[in-house]
Amino acid sequence: MQQQLSDLTERLKQTFGDRLVSAILYGSAAAGDWNEHHSDLNVLCVLSTITPRELRESEPVIRWWREQGHPPPLLMTPEEVRGSTDCFAIEFHDMKEHRRVLIGRDVIEDLVIDRSFYRAQVEHELRSKQIRLRQKAAETLTDRDRLIRLLIDSISTFAVLGRHALMLAGRKPRWKKHEVISELEETLGVRFTAANQLLAFRGAGKDLPKIDATPLLETYLKEVDALVRFVDGLDR
Repeated sequence: MQQQLSDLTERLKQTFGDRLVSAILYGSAAAGDWNEHHSDLNVLCVLSTITPRELRESEPVIRWWREQGHPPPLLMTPEEVRGSTDCFAIEFHDMKEHRRVLIGRDVIEDLVIDRSFYRAQVEHELRSKQIRLRQKAAETLTDRDRLIRLLIDSISTFAVLGRHALMLAGRKPRWKKHEVISELEETLGVRFTAANQLLAFRGAGKDLPKIDATPLLETYLKEVDALVRFVDGLDR
């Protein structure tokens, strides 16, 4: 992981020179919850200007980074970072809590997140992911392996949103996914049996468990619904 980040930083520096304001690692790797089998390396790349020239020059770097198995860096200007805390409240909230400046200056430190936008985004993301999960599950119900993979792939997102739901409720931030699930159980008074099982599958590696996925899906959907209703009931 560290070698890949060092290589990325060097390529960004060589490509953009003094137009590179900063490169910042965020997400699970910055929070100490990175899993080599499932987690990405998420990087915010801040450039002084972004024109077709910068996009053209960034293509080899982004292609190489994608080949390493990671999503392309977020390309933003400092002005865009400062002006986007309302529509990207979740992302910038996480960056303020856990980030690592790989090169350049820290453009995140002084950002202020408005709670009203923050809460609305958490509920929006939860409801969108809930609907998407139902759609994808309906497509894969007769394919056990695809259904299990869908559920395992989804648990990380719901754990992240669960963490933000807890923070909105005034609970202590939890960053490791199993700690988030445990705190949700205590706060909501609901057993998150399926979520815990999916986290165990996720941590075990890429080999899929030989289980009946349908009961797991039914329990998981109930747990997701409990989380959505919890956030919907929070003060606006």
